[in-house]
Amino acid sequence: MILQSTLHTQVIQLRDSLVTAAGQSPIAQEAWCELPGNQPPWQRSGLHITKGQTYSLFAAGRIQWSASSPERYGGPSFHLWARVSPGGKIANLSADSGTFNADVSGEIELGIYMGVWRDAYGNLATSENLYQRLSGTLACWLIVWRASAEAGLEKLCALPTGEWVTRETARLATEARAPTGWDYLLETGIAAVYHDDWAQGRRIISLDAEDEQGIITAPVDIPLTPETRLHWSWRPVELPSRLPENRTHTHDYFSVGAEFDNGRDLTWMWSAALPPNTHFPCPVPAWSLRETHFVVRSGLDGIGIWHAEQRAVYADVATAMGPPPARIVRIWIIGLASFQHGRARAEFADIYLENGATRVTVL
Repeated sequence: MILQSTLHTQVIQLRDSLVTAAGQSPIAQEAWCELPGNQPPWQRSGLHITKGQTYSLFAAGRIQWSASSPERYGGPSFHLWARVSPGGKIANLSADSGTFNADVSGEIELGIYMGVWRDAYGNLATSENLYQRLSGTLACWLIVWRASAEAGLEKLCALPTGEWVTRETARLATEARAPTGWDYLLETGIAAVYHDDWAQGRRIISLDAEDEQGIITAPVDIPLTPETRLHWSWRPVELPSRLPENRTHTHDYFSVGAEFDNGRDLTWMWSAALPPNTHFPCPVPAWSLRETHFVVRSGLDGIGIWHAEQRAVYADVATAMGPPPARIVRIWIIGLASFQHGRARAEFADIYLENGATRVTVL
């Protein structure tokens, strides 16, 4: 409640400052919303917006995942999503604030996300029963800007405000995007944890996720046969866990993965404690039927050093998942550090697939 109360107090002070400030307010509409964790999406805001208009969210609070484990929680960047209804696509925060353009005209809705999205419009693929064990609240100040968000934030920064306005101004000016040729996975949303880099003449994707998660994907289309090989190089910098990752509350890791035409995926991970060749279904219930993990390396030996990997995808799938599907449709890079609120840092390079004489370069 302290985080919500502090934000609410600062919002009230800012409102008072706007009343006394000279000139037109940059805010066309605004609303204060409180979203309980156990309420499935979506919640109406009462604010209607026109396609092309810009709106910003400033949020605080925590959603508790377990009554008996207070360390298991997520904040706005994990749980808070928005859309314009009807017909608008969903968008998520990558921090405690975010700014978005309305893709359709309608009412802004806010939602607590828990589970897996079925589509880009905010329909759940998982049961709403997942919300029953959640507690806590996210508080959110929602602003529809009269002109551009940049101009509105600049005007607010000139008033006595909290650091949250300044942080959103800086975040918007340096907004992170997915590396070229990659997209963030819809189900986990956009996160400012990956960026392109270059070293010794080769392209590198760097991961830095602190109490955050993110999955990026690159499309491919290649048959899965006994000859199929996945190659990549990685340099681990910091493991996000010191405990085995095959339990829900310790499931922090980084990996390279392949998604297949049956909707399932296999990811090859660097484990903190599980021995190489260990494989297990994802311990997160909403993902257990979709994702399987395969340990390639383990422990702290080799941290800070580049390692080249090669996996026989068909054989690994047969070992860990059963009869292999027909095709590989996407390659994933995964970074997860939100369960234990640690930090995952690694670099990835030279990702490609080989199938006989065919070679498909991904990175």
